[in-house]
Amino acid sequence: MLEADLVSKMLRAVLQSHKSGIALPRLQGEYRSLTGDWIPFKQFGYPTLEAYLRSVPAVVRIETSRSGEITCYAVACTETARIAQLVARQRSSKRKTGRQVNCQMRVKKTMPFFLEGKPKATLRQPGFSSDFSISKKPNPTLLRDKGNSLGVKSVAEMPPYTLHTTIGNEVFKDVPVQRHVTMSTNNRFSPKASLSPPFQMNLSRTCIKEMSDNLNQAVEKPNVTPPASYTYKMDEVQNRIKEILNKHNNGIWISKLPHFYKELYKEELNQGILQQFEHWPHICTVEKPCNGGQDLLVYPAKRKQLLRSELNAEKVPPSPLPAPKQIPPLKGCPTVMPGDFKEKVEELLVKYSSGLWASALPKAFEDMYKVKLPEDALKNLASLSDVCTIDYISGNPQKAILYAKLPPPTDKILKDAEQAHGDYDVKSVIEQEYLQIEENITKSADTFMETVTIPPLIIPTEASPSVLVVELSNTNEVVIRYVGRDYSAAQELMEDEMKEYYSKNSKATPVQTVQIGQLLAVNAEEDAWLRAQVTSTEGNKIKVCYVDYGFSENVEKSKAYKLNPKFCSLSFQATKCKLAGLEVLSDDPDLVKVVESLTCGKIFAVEILEKADIPLVVLYDTSGEDDININATCLKAKCDKSLEVHLQVDAMYTNVRVTNICSDGTLYCQVPCKGLNKLNDLLHKIEEYFHCKHMTSEYFVSLPFCGKICLFHCKGKWLRVEITNVHSSRALDVQFLDSGTVTSVKVSELREIPPRFLQEMVAVPPQAIKCCLADLPQSIGMWTPDAVLWLRDSVLNCSDCSIKVTKVDETRGMAHIYLFTPKNFPDPHRSINRQITNADLWKHQKDVFLSAISSGASSPNSKSANTSIVGNTGENFRKSLSDILKKSLVDHTSSFSMEELPPPVHLSKPGEHMDVYVPVACHPGYFVVQPWQEIHKLEVLMEEMILYYSVSEERHVAVEKDQVYAAKVENKWYRVLLKGILTNGLVSVYELDYGKHELVSIRKVQPLVDMFRKLPFQAVTAQLAGVKCSQWSEEASMVFRNHVEKKPLVALVQTVIENTNPWDRKVVVYLVDTSLPDTDIWIHDFMSEYLVELSKIN
Repeated sequence: MLEADLVSKMLRAVLQSHKSGIALPRLQGEYRSLTGDWIPFKQFGYPTLEAYLRSVPAVVRIETSRSGEITCYAVACTETARIAQLVARQRSSKRKTGRQVNCQMRVKKTMPFFLEGKPKATLRQPGFSSDFSISKKPNPTLLRDKGNSLGVKSVAEMPPYTLHTTIGNEVFKDVPVQRHVTMSTNNRFSPKASLSPPFQMNLSRTCIKEMSDNLNQAVEKPNVTPPASYTYKMDEVQNRIKEILNKHNNGIWISKLPHFYKELYKEELNQGILQQFEHWPHICTVEKPCNGGQDLLVYPAKRKQLLRSELNAEKVPPSPLPAPKQIPPLKGCPTVMPGDFKEKVEELLVKYSSGLWASALPKAFEDMYKVKLPEDALKNLASLSDVCTIDYISGNPQKAILYAKLPPPTDKILKDAEQAHGDYDVKSVIEQEYLQIEENITKSADTFMETVTIPPLIIPTEASPSVLVVELSNTNEVVIRYVGRDYSAAQELMEDEMKEYYSKNSKATPVQTVQIGQLLAVNAEEDAWLRAQVTSTEGNKIKVCYVDYGFSENVEKSKAYKLNPKFCSLSFQATKCKLAGLEVLSDDPDLVKVVESLTCGKIFAVEILEKADIPLVVLYDTSGEDDININATCLKAKCDKSLEVHLQVDAMYTNVRVTNICSDGTLYCQVPCKGLNKLNDLLHKIEEYFHCKHMTSEYFVSLPFCGKICLFHCKGKWLRVEITNVHSSRALDVQFLDSGTVTSVKVSELREIPPRFLQEMVAVPPQAIKCCLADLPQSIGMWTPDAVLWLRDSVLNCSDCSIKVTKVDETRGMAHIYLFTPKNFPDPHRSINRQITNADLWKHQKDVFLSAISSGASSPNSKSANTSIVGNTGENFRKSLSDILKKSLVDHTSSFSMEELPPPVHLSKPGEHMDVYVPVACHPGYFVVQPWQEIHKLEVLMEEMILYYSVSEERHVAVEKDQVYAAKVENKWYRVLLKGILTNGLVSVYELDYGKHELVSIRKVQPLVDMFRKLPFQAVTAQLAGVKCSQWSEEASMVFRNHVEKKPLVALVQTVIENTNPWDRKVVVYLVDTSLPDTDIWIHDFMSEYLVELSKIN
């Protein structure tokens, strides 16, 4: 298969697993998380990813929303349609992302330190359930997820608006609502809470009518919510259901209803709608047959017959109606409440159409009327029965729900109709009754519109949400809008509903008078209807702030309408954030101008460092090949251009200091200049400042993040460093701005720059100039260790070197130079460049580098021959150099390879459960598990290895196969087993704690010291029990990998296969996903079902 065809196939599979599409900035990350590779659009000849996607319309459908967000959808493929359904279903449960700075970024792709979630271990064992894939569990506990709740339902099951569920002062944490469940200031009760089904039915009967246009008060079955696409069509769907049922007066099986619906209306009926029927008594009646089957019968609504029976109520002796269970009032006669008090209670309860807990009545009463509720009111709830309905839940009289009285009964209206028209069909009367009810509710809603509380905007819980930057006046108040399903998409849905409502509602008229702070619906440009808040008035014009966009505008009163309460359930979408690292310079006009030019009107990935009313964030531009830290970019723009060093071609510079030499031969130099003098002066002042003033906790770095500039004390003086990678709360990587050195340090070793020096310190550009030696090949990759060692011994930290610039590469930010030591300047034949060229030190020499055989025993950092080397050329130079080479390669492996290995990691016995984490999953026949209880110890060990090997001197190791070492992979150090030695300077290693196979440079392999040999190796090879398949297709492997990789699970051990080597042990286990709140997903059942579906297609 051609690569382009393979990419198209995999791209379609990725998109099909997201029914709601994938935002363009996230597509690369999603593609790589499932395939392990990036989309190679540049190899196909396209400058951008979007250009490539538009070239394959048969695979990708691209849509652009009003907010500017580009979303990609899969184009249906008949061959893979049924597989796509399975993939999408298994993707519906909330995926674990691990601790990443940005789930859409490509820079943090290694194993996270701090894994999230605590698996549940109390599970039903396989073999005792008729339906393993979804088995109910009592009282599930949620997994911990560092701010995420894995008990929350998936995005696909969320309502389009944020539902804020409160019951009195108690928050129900298991409610399946979007993101967070927060306390609403008006303490509105929502039946969406996890209550018993009978009580939910009671609520549905008590409510006047489940109005589909009030999404904040929908009474639904727990954990079932129709998708957003159906919400705004609910009225149309209900009318269609009525029409179908009217044609089947004797009832219809609910399983047959979708078939009739599709035949009549040529549309699919969403399965989630079927589960809402029992809560639609005005649409239909649901009945369970006596035979005990699973299917249900649906009949037309019984309102007609019910009302006719009420017409004959006078002819039949009255019988007591079943009332809600009530608890007898406390001893003693109820105290008669003042009429004014009862009127206020009745008025208050109108706001709470879904009911109000009695315990919450005092606070709600005081909030609304600013007076306290009479102390004995709650003790005599029965006395309020004439103004409200009281529903007692338990034996405690205070555990009751208060409802506003229903509108006046229709008995009299119906009796008059019967007397006037005899046995007249009451359909028209019923319609008038409901119209009157809706009018009454609308009027009451208008009355209380001024006191409606808009729910607060909840900060997204995902690791790296997307935001659209709107505007800013300073960097501490940047106006943004969150982009995504629960935010910008929900807003667009609401605005569509607003447009339909105000365009078709003839009773909606412009406001006559307005007040400052009042919420309005404004008819804006292009016939859009937006929510706005009044900020000032002037004649016939009012100034409003569009609360979902963050900007203000003057509009005429004729375009402003009262905002209907049903459009108040969605939080205001425009919010503010603070850019980290720019706080002290927030009002600087030059900085604000730079930030504005780089960010306004663009979508970024955001790392939220501190969740607050105005969160502290770092913005990342992920549109290109590399992720760009916007905060750091803006800060660097503040550098004083007059302090920069501008090297001139063919110019000579003396007193140059070489500060760092990299393994590829790149050098960093400091050239005497105005900026360097300024920097040294500032660092000296800071030294005196810290010496005179006692060091307090305010100068310790409490919140490290990438791009932050701070101080590090090294060799008796303070130096500037920039944080480049945060490994954990204890360890991070930094780059010394003025020397180019990169190392790992402890967070506790960093200090904040004192505020009085910060602006001056930021203005000084980095003083390390990146250089390379001219006339040497630049494409050879890594130099030999001997060449790097000789160069370091010759010129590193020598303060009186000289350079001649031959070329300045602006695109790479690199200068090509001739480098001279003091004794050889300015003879070009004796330059460092020529000496290395003559000795061919920069070449990969097979007998030195790749043989991995020991050839001596001396310190690799010996400088005994330094003087003679720099003073000789020709044969004398080569002879002196050969002596150094013999001393440079030292075998440190022999003292470690024979040491004892750690004991094998503890595994549960067959038939027992154990909590595991799956770091790697290839297919059901091969994946890796880590015991969950040991992960914290592994995190500590990883931190210690980073800190130890980043500062220890590099040892040249003669490696051997099947021996244990430490190896650096992606900026972290791992315990590895060396599997093979390649001929290109790379070695193949197996990560003993994470189960990954990697290729690394042989120079990144170091001896594993004894202090890191105590903890058992954590990776254990595993195989999934309960499935019979010898070979797994790529699609099947992808489904399995996506469902288990990087997730905490529960394993039921079937077999443990022991081995002498700890890395050769193997377990055969059943895996159970317990992340959902009330179901356990047995992975082997899911994969078996997938194989059945696959066989049907084949």
